[in-house]
Amino acid sequence: MNDAFVRQVQQVFSAQSPLSKVIPGFQSRIEQQQMAEQIALAISNQEQIIIEAGTGTGKTFAYLIPLLLSHRKAIISTGTKNLQEQLFLRDLPLVAKALSTTCKIALLKGRANYLCWRRLNRCQQEGLFLSKETAQELTLVAAWSKTTKTGETSDLSHLPEEASVWSHVTSNSDACLGANCDHYDRCFLAKARQKAQAADILVVNHHLLMADLVLKDQGFGELLPNVGAVIFDEAHQLPETAANFFGETLSAKQITELARDIKREYMVSARDMKSLSTLADSLEKSALDFRLAFGTEQTLRGTWEDIRSSEKIQKALAQLSFTFNQARSWLEIARTRSAELENCHRRANTLADKLKTLTEKNEAQDVIQWFETFKRHFTLNATPLNIAQHFMKYMSHYNCPWVFTSATIATHQNDFQYFSKQMGLTAAKSLKLASPFNFQKQALLYLPKNMPDPTAREYTRIITETMIPILQYSRGRAFFLFTSFRALYEAEQILKSAIQYPLLVQGEQPKTKLLEQFRALGNAVLLGTSSFWEGVDIRGEALSCVIIDKLPFASPGDPIMKARLNHIRQRGGEPFYEYQLPQAVISLKQGLGRLIRDQNDTGVLVICDPRLQTRSYGKVFLSSLPKMRCTQYPEDIKKFFTPIS
Repeated sequence: MNDAFVRQVQQVFSAQSPLSKVIPGFQSRIEQQQMAEQIALAISNQEQIIIEAGTGTGKTFAYLIPLLLSHRKAIISTGTKNLQEQLFLRDLPLVAKALSTTCKIALLKGRANYLCWRRLNRCQQEGLFLSKETAQELTLVAAWSKTTKTGETSDLSHLPEEASVWSHVTSNSDACLGANCDHYDRCFLAKARQKAQAADILVVNHHLLMADLVLKDQGFGELLPNVGAVIFDEAHQLPETAANFFGETLSAKQITELARDIKREYMVSARDMKSLSTLADSLEKSALDFRLAFGTEQTLRGTWEDIRSSEKIQKALAQLSFTFNQARSWLEIARTRSAELENCHRRANTLADKLKTLTEKNEAQDVIQWFETFKRHFTLNATPLNIAQHFMKYMSHYNCPWVFTSATIATHQNDFQYFSKQMGLTAAKSLKLASPFNFQKQALLYLPKNMPDPTAREYTRIITETMIPILQYSRGRAFFLFTSFRALYEAEQILKSAIQYPLLVQGEQPKTKLLEQFRALGNAVLLGTSSFWEGVDIRGEALSCVIIDKLPFASPGDPIMKARLNHIRQRGGEPFYEYQLPQAVISLKQGLGRLIRDQNDTGVLVICDPRLQTRSYGKVFLSSLPKMRCTQYPEDIKKFFTPIS
């Protein structure tokens, strides 16, 4: 069967490819065919395979073709909603049509992407909103709710996903009553899950799939019964996503929402239990006091061990724990009054248990307890430092082939160990496929001379001033990417009076609007941090230059990073070479990936960091990049852009 199946896949890429009938001008690429053949073998042999497919390989079709020809039930998991929708709305129907195959396809997003009838009705009845703007948004949502068939927030296109109303009216795991809800028969999320379970191919995202795997281990939760293959696209994001789901989190928002729901139910179902209202106020105040105990800094991250002995923290924690215990007692009595109070009782027990788990001394060496504060909120977290055992345990639930693919998953040359070790994929095969684009012709790498050490106080000023003529040569049309907001804001102050091109700055508008503006203007300079290093697709001349301020090493002062490095050190490893360097290499490759998006794109990549040339590890970064011309002379950039002028 293996040979016959592989030959069947190969025929799709022949001169008479069925894809050419639905895609005018379709031309198969050698790399795309190699990837499809290897996935066909992995499916036939029930194997795990990790594939890095450079930009332009056509990896989506390369995994869809053998998957559809195998006629297996499958889950395809992506890192972003954009790719999810592209697969569901365009790529899957197109390939299925070309192959003359029929299958049920379903798209399932996280619950926060679906309108909740119960929460919408409550908002309309109570009108308790933070602003006039949110109330206006509610009017739009209420009108849309009468016509939408799916309840997906993305269907209301003129209301951005950042709109504040969504947090009030979309499905929420804490507040969901499930089958006990009066609106369950018309629940958008329940309908979407029913469609998902009846599908042949289900498209999800990593967050949703990891959440489902965790639920399944606890005795329930299964997106697609009898799944025959699992494919992860944008798989480089998996380790971080998995670590979040294999850990525990408690947020101030969960506590305040519980307090408000208790108060609401007191008014509706238990007016004779005045203590519930008093208790709700105490719970909300205790959460606020606990936040204040961390100090007045708006944002702060640290390990729980660092602050465990603080008198203020201990006093506020004791009060919060005491209030939770009171809540559990009163809600035990009130729970029979309504399904909503039963739900509040369950949540109070869950959150109280989490508070205890996240603040008690943890003897486990492979878990880091840490906190993060915001202006009015906080989160407490426990994150596993080693997710391999957890992930392998969940993989055992699905005895089927697993495919992991991304444009950036190997560190340099053919090294997949950074990814495979993190995920526990010791038996997985691997394949690295270079981009078919001609980087020697299409791109130029510029490494400016005489740059100061990145730790120097004047570093950002000097590199920004050095880039001004480069931005003139490129006539704007650039991303200037930073590893910190501090550096971004400093560069903004210099550039806004130094260049004549439109300057777009992360944070001034939602990301989607900034990108729309960037495309429309055609000559803008966009300043961004980590969120613009990946998942951005701008083709054509609008983006012709990508400037990177520093090699993207994660901050060693970050509590999770610090704990991870100590964990590696304690077992005799080399933290820098095992973790920090490969992580930075993959981030740099992601940044470069913004520049050349198709065979007609041309552009200049600028890396300002002198360590690329002065440190031995610079060779690791350079060997991970596609082979392209390299220069240290700005005149070469001027020449590069001259034909375009």
